[in-house]
Amino acid sequence: MRMTAVHERFGVEVRGVDLRGVTASDGYPEVRAVFEENSVLVFRDQELDDGAHLRFGGLFGPIEVRSKNQADKAVVSPLTNLGDDATIIPEDDRQVMNLKANQLWHTDSTFLPAPALINVLAARVLPSSGGETEYASTRAAWADMPAGLKDRARGAVLRHRYAHSRAKISPELATGDLFTMWSDQAWPAVWRNPINGREALYIASHAYAVEGMGDAAGSALIEELTAFATRPEYVYTHRWQPGDVLLWDERATLHRGRPWPYGEERTLASICVTARDCDGLAAMRPGG
Repeated sequence: MRMTAVHERFGVEVRGVDLRGVTASDGYPEVRAVFEENSVLVFRDQELDDGAHLRFGGLFGPIEVRSKNQADKAVVSPLTNLGDDATIIPEDDRQVMNLKANQLWHTDSTFLPAPALINVLAARVLPSSGGETEYASTRAAWADMPAGLKDRARGAVLRHRYAHSRAKISPELATGDLFTMWSDQAWPAVWRNPINGREALYIASHAYAVEGMGDAAGSALIEELTAFATRPEYVYTHRWQPGDVLLWDERATLHRGRPWPYGEERTLASICVTARDCDGLAAMRPGG
C-alpha cells in the first residue's frame, strides 16, 4: 500500500489496493491497522459492485440491517435523488429531505442498540458540482479540547433519537416509520479505541439530551461540543471522483454531505458495519 495524508491530523489516501481482492488474510490486516490510526481512508479507482462491497465491509464485522426483522438480509443502500422510475425526485420530496438531513454533522446509527463501527461509501453517479462529504476528527478535537469543556463531557451520557435529527429538517419527515421504530439510545460522550487507547468525542445530530441535565443545559452542551469538534482545523472535505470509495471510523469522526444542484443525479452506495465488543462497544454500555 502507498499512503498520502489528506489532512495533517487524520485521514489518508490509499493507493495500490484493489478492494475486490482484499481477504481476511490478504490485505485486510494492513487496511485495518491503517484504519485504526487514521480514521478516514480514501481509495481511488475502485470498481465495487454490490457483492464486492458487502464482502469487503463484512471483513470488519456484521453488516448493519436497519430493520426489526432479523430475517432481513444486508443490502447495499443507495443514497440517491433518483426515483424508481429513473427520474430525478423533486427537492421537496421526503427522500430528498432525508438526504438533506445527512447534511447535519452526524455519526451513523447512534440511534441503534448497537451503533456503527464503519461506513463504506462508494461513488456511483456524481453531479457536475457540489455534493462533497466532509469529515471532522473528533479524536483530534478531543485531544485539543480545553480542560473545562472536556471535564463537562467526560462522564456525560448523551441520549440519541433518529427522529430528532430528521425533525431539524422537517417535522413531517420525522414521523416516518424508519425514524421512529427504535427506542432512544444512551451512549457516553467519549469512545476509547481499544487498540491504541486513543479517545474521541462521540456525538451526533441524533443526540438530543444529556442524562441528568435539564433540556436547555443538555442541548447547549451538545451544541458546544459539536461546534468545537467541527472547527475548520479538524475538517477534511472530500471532493468525489468516479471510482472513489471512502471508509471511516464512526467512533472517531463526524461527517456530513454538502448540497449539489438537485436537478442532477447524485448516487452513492453505502453500507454500515455494526460495532462489536472488540471494537470498544462493551465499554460504552452501562456498567462497561
